[in-house]
Amino acid sequence: MAAKKKSNLKRWIPVFLMGLPGFAYLFINNYMPLYGLIIAFKKYDYSKGIFGSPWAGLSNFQYLFATRDAFVITRNTILYNLGFIVLDTVFGVAIAIFLNEIRKKATKKIYQTFLLLPYLMSMVVVSYLAYAFLGDRTGIINGFLNSIGMKPISFYMQSKYWPFILLFVYEWRMIGYGSIIYLATLVGIDGSFYEAAELDGATKWQQITQITLPLLKSTIIMLVTLAMGRIFRSDFGLFYQVPRNQGLLYGATDTIDTYVFRALMKNGDIGLSSAAAFYQSIVCFITIMVFNALIRRFSKEDAMF
Repeated sequence: MAAKKKSNLKRWIPVFLMGLPGFAYLFINNYMPLYGLIIAFKKYDYSKGIFGSPWAGLSNFQYLFATRDAFVITRNTILYNLGFIVLDTVFGVAIAIFLNEIRKKATKKIYQTFLLLPYLMSMVVVSYLAYAFLGDRTGIINGFLNSIGMKPISFYMQSKYWPFILLFVYEWRMIGYGSIIYLATLVGIDGSFYEAAELDGATKWQQITQITLPLLKSTIIMLVTLAMGRIFRSDFGLFYQVPRNQGLLYGATDTIDTYVFRALMKNGDIGLSSAAAFYQSIVCFITIMVFNALIRRFSKEDAMF
C-alpha cells in the first residue's frame, strides 16, 4: 500500500510543479500582504514603521461612522452599485444576444470592437469626454441648448443630474466588457435547440425567453454574486475624475473610496485609509456569503460554493 501511494505521488509531481508558479503568485500577492491589516488598528508613524507604531484600537473605524457624511457615502456606494448590477445584467445579456444573432463574422467583430473600445480608455480620458459634453461654456449639450434659445444647464453646479450621468457613463464604458462572458456562454449553446424550436413554430422572442435566458441563468447568477462581493467598493476613477471633484456635487457623487481618499490627502492618515479598506473587505465578504447562501437555498446547483 505504501509503495502504491509513493508511486501515485511521483506521478503527480509534474502537475504540482506546473502549479507551483501559480501558488507562488497567489501566496506573494494575496497572503503575504495580510500582515498589513494591522495598520487599520494603529496610529501609523512613518519613522517607526508598521510594528513600531502605537496601537489606536478602533479609533480609525470610528472616523467613518462618527462623521456626518457617513450615511451619504454609504448610501451612494450601495445604491450606485445596485444600479450598476441591474444595468450590467440587463444590457450585458441584451447586447450578448444581439451579437450572437449576427451571422457575418466580420460584422460581429466590428460591433464587438466598437463596444469594447470605451472600456480600454483611461478614466481620465473619459472624464474629459464627459466635460466636452457637459461643460458650461464649451459643452456640446449647452451649445445645442443655446442654439435653440434655451437656457444652458450648469451640470457641474447641480447634483440632481449626476446619478443619471454617472449611470450613463459607467454603462457606456462597461457595456461591451460586461457582455463578453454572456456572449461566450451563448456561443456554447447547442444550435439544435433553436432548430427544434423553429420547427415547432417558436418566434425569436419565444426562443430567447424559453431557451436563451434559462441557459444563461447560471452565468447571470455567478456574475451577480461576484458583483455583490464588490457592493461596498466603488470605481474611484468614475466618482472622482468624471465629476472633477466638485464639492457642490458631493451629495450625489461621494462614495466611501473618494471620501477616504480626500481624507488621506488632507490628513495623511494611512491608518484611516487602511481601516476603510478593511471595513469594506469584511462587509463585501459577508455580503457575498449571504447572497450565495440565498442562491444555494433556492437553486443549489447555481450556487458558487
